[in-house]
Amino acid sequence: MSEREFDRVVVVLVRARNPNNIGAVARAMHDFGFRHLRVVNDYAVPFETARSAVDAAAVLADAASFSSVADAVGDCTLVVGTTAVGKRALQHPLVALLEASGMIGEELARDGGRIALLFGSEKTGLSNDELSHCHWLLTIPMEQHEEVRHPSMNLGQAVAVCLYELVRQIDASAFSAGGGVPAAAEASEVERLTALLTEVLEGTGYTKRHPANCEEGQIRRLVLRMEIAASDVPVWMGILRQVLWKVRGSGED
Repeated sequence: MSEREFDRVVVVLVRARNPNNIGAVARAMHDFGFRHLRVVNDYAVPFETARSAVDAAAVLADAASFSSVADAVGDCTLVVGTTAVGKRALQHPLVALLEASGMIGEELARDGGRIALLFGSEKTGLSNDELSHCHWLLTIPMEQHEEVRHPSMNLGQAVAVCLYELVRQIDASAFSAGGGVPAAAEASEVERLTALLTEVLEGTGYTKRHPANCEEGQIRRLVLRMEIAASDVPVWMGILRQVLWKVRGSGED
């Protein structure tokens, strides 16, 4: 991987509570050459107590804290969530790590923004609302044991395995994407488009007639599935604003 490719990958920890786990993540990032760590928490993260971050002081020193997933991935054009699956019903495409690393490599071959890898809390993983910010999900295949209802990896181990596989696969897949592929919309643009689409749905009365289809996470996933290019965002925003202006009776033809 080139330095530019390393800089485009962001590791995002959501509600990670154990400082040692955060330290283990930082060490794995340092060992595999990744630099950008972001943490989403409702409280100040005690980076100074992350004792397991041997030789990873620079990663922790540059780590950024955010109060929401939306803010943490705002400049990212691809957001990939991680899940152990278990018995939960998923509303996203699910890809095994081996295939996922190749897909991320293809995205890195394009001109675009950052790519975020989201990891949930040690106890509960990512919530459905947090997953709604993701384009798709990856999972690490694990041995199933009858006595373990929900098998999952330690947070630091999961990050290390994902980053190792990404580095291992990148040389084979980084240049396989076709030329001329437009840059994808950043997550912050997706959020603005989602908010405006929600306004249109409310203005047309759709949300009252079909409330089951209008939960915020559902609308966000709908927009993400459209895979909108960054250059198309202003066009769609303009179309939706025109629709909203019309349904509110603000003018004539």
